[in-house]
Amino acid sequence: MKNIVRIPVKFSELDPMFRVWHGNYVKYFEDGREAFGKEFPGCDYGIMMQTGITAPIYDLKIKYLAPLSMNDVAVIHTTYVPKHGARLDYKYEIYRESDGMLCCTGSTTQLFIDPQGNQLLEEPDFYLEWKKKNSL
Repeated sequence: MKNIVRIPVKFSELDPMFRVWHGNYVKYFEDGREAFGKEFPGCDYGIMMQTGITAPIYDLKIKYLAPLSMNDVAVIHTTYVPKHGARLDYKYEIYRESDGMLCCTGSTTQLFIDPQGNQLLEEPDFYLEWKKKNSL
């Protein structure tokens, strides 16, 4: 399962070299996850908030390949990676729209946490239903 979203680069995201500051690529990953949840609802942040379950980032990997600058559009490809356990795994590719250059790759792992702050060992019901609905 994959989602693609376009995000225009904003002036506020630039560093002193007029390139997108490296930390903002993590924000682009978040933008990709939010867009993914809207396209494939049922395991999105809204559902998690209703159940009291959260899914903080446990692991983040990122590789920078080419810069994004002012007036560029970041094309964010977010792909769900099925894994066993109470976790969400995604991989990302961020392209520069003007020339198709791959600018950044990465991945994240999120772990499900219950309302008391404990890590879930079993997949929550909404996640099981979402996986079943999407034949995962």
